[in-house]
Amino acid sequence: MFRKMNKKKSTEENTIEEVSSSNNQENELIEEANSQSETEYADNNEVTNEQSSEKSTKSELEEMSEKLSAMQDKHIRLIAEFDNYKKRTFKEKTDLIKSAGESILVGILPIVDDFERAMQAMQTSDDIAITKEGTLLIYNKMKAFLTQNGVKEIEAKDKPFDTDLHEAITKFPAPSDDMKGKVVEVVEKGYLLNEKIIRYSKVVIGE
Repeated sequence: MFRKMNKKKSTEENTIEEVSSSNNQENELIEEANSQSETEYADNNEVTNEQSSEKSTKSELEEMSEKLSAMQDKHIRLIAEFDNYKKRTFKEKTDLIKSAGESILVGILPIVDDFERAMQAMQTSDDIAITKEGTLLIYNKMKAFLTQNGVKEIEAKDKPFDTDLHEAITKFPAPSDDMKGKVVEVVEKGYLLNEKIIRYSKVVIGE
């Protein structure tokens, strides 16, 4: 009977060991499954993060591309506007120059008419005094026209020689000591246009 009890006890122990071993195997399988699940979860997270990063990078590139296109369009419009501005201002300047020259010529025409009438009068008149008077009137009319248009004669006679206004063509002995270094004769008058020299006076200097 004692042997039967021992045998029974041994059988129970074996059964307990088998159950324990089975539990251990199950635990190992569960741990392995959990480990695989965690690995797969981590891998999925990495894939998701990579996909999210790729989408973010793609979005940033698209946004930068749109900004670049907008800047290029703006640059092209600015160039076109500036080109139109240059053409417009050039045309305005050209028209202004043409109209300014036109107004001067229109002002000169009556003086030309006076000269033609004076020339016709000289052919039929023997009165020199009248001819001189008519010529003087035309001359004064011409000078008045020049003055109205900003043209002024440069004073040179008996003035100290000034390289900013005068051009010396030769030197003559001065008639007196106080005329040394001064203009003793004006060969060709000089003129200013709105205080800007348009022709230097050609003069003779006393020495």
